Amino acid sequence: MREDIPTLYEWAGGSEALNRLTRTFYDKVAADPIVGPVFEHMSPDHPAHVAAFIGEVFGGPKTYSEKHGGHREMVMHHLGKHLTEEQRRRWINLLADAADEIGLPDDPEFRSAFMGYVEWGSRLAKMNSNLGETCDPETEPMPAWGWGVPGGPYKPPAGKS
Repeated sequence: MREDIPTLYEWAGGSEALNRLTRTFYDKVAADPIVGPVFEHMSPDHPAHVAAFIGEVFGGPKTYSEKHGGHREMVMHHLGKHLTEEQRRRWINLLADAADEIGLPDDPEFRSAFMGYVEWGSRLAKMNSNLGETCDPETEPMPAWGWGVPGGPYKPPAGKS
């Protein structure tokens, strides 16, 4: 990939934008009857931790791995939660609504990459939540998400270079 191409983290607006996203999102979650109960005992730091995780996945600083345990820890938070498809879909919709509300970039290339990760990650979380102790998070590296197909051609959003 060319060095002058911004990461998804940079394109999104960095940690400030991702923290706004997760704060707005978890405010919506707390008021939601479908996913709210899953997060009723959420730590006040949870939105910042999720912002750090997304930031790292999108090519930003490795803060989540260095301070919060990396992908293994994220997987461990989902074990035994028995998430349903209805909860997964509501989670995605609330996150997309929060992205719109805070003004996350809405160009098709970014939103495709963003929603592709959200779809993939939420399916993984649902799967892990139902595996219980049979899950082996040690074998799962931190995901790395970028523009389009990994290693594939990059086409910058229209009007950008």
